[in-house]
Amino acid sequence: MIRIAAVGDVHVDKDVLGRYRPALDQLPGVADALLIAGDLTRHGTVDEAKCMAEEFGGLAVPVVVVLGNHDHQSDQQSQVTDVLRDAGLTVLEGEGTVLTINGHRLGIAGAKGFGGGFAGACASSFGEREMKNFVGTSEAAAEKLGAALRGLEGCDALVALTHYAPVPETLTGEPLEIYPFLGSYLLGQAIDSAPTALALHGHAHHGSERGRTPGGVPVRNVAHPVIKQAYNVYQLLSEDVDAGLVSV
Repeated sequence: MIRIAAVGDVHVDKDVLGRYRPALDQLPGVADALLIAGDLTRHGTVDEAKCMAEEFGGLAVPVVVVLGNHDHQSDQQSQVTDVLRDAGLTVLEGEGTVLTINGHRLGIAGAKGFGGGFAGACASSFGEREMKNFVGTSEAAAEKLGAALRGLEGCDALVALTHYAPVPETLTGEPLEIYPFLGSYLLGQAIDSAPTALALHGHAHHGSERGRTPGGVPVRNVAHPVIKQAYNVYQLLSEDVDAGLVSV
């Protein structure tokens, strides 16, 4: 069994320091790894990244993260990534990593993702160059995620970690008009291209927690405003990913 703690949209700045730490210090007793689904900072500055590193660094379990749209706001995403990696966090963007947990190999593929919408109401690569660029960004993000998942061979369980949503079900509660800016069906297709056990995302603060890809992969929106706690814990190599759910 593998226990995954997950949260997203923590938006760390100086005023957040110390808010998550008491629950984070309990992680070794309830989870084997912590995954964070983007929007680690408020405005994507190096100073905020240092606060994030202080709050989430030095934990007794591995921490794997992807960046979110907020982390790109100041065009300092490369520096933000460096700060987080220097603090021992694994930052993924179109990449995969493997953790050995309880004798099992856990593969995690991560990418920020992008918008574009869902079946029946999605953007298409037609017309103005600006629209083609928008859709091209979505396609490239999904392609990187799918390739990273398929490249994680020999793993006992695979997890997809994104910021943007791969399915519309976990957006329920958000205005329909902004669905195209919250996720893309292309991410769901990428997740279904490999034997993924669980998909985690954030971004949709007013969304719902649970959904599934067309291929049946459980999807969980772990945005902090949705789960309303420091993290949820999900259970892999189990009959039900929610069987080990822990409220913290």
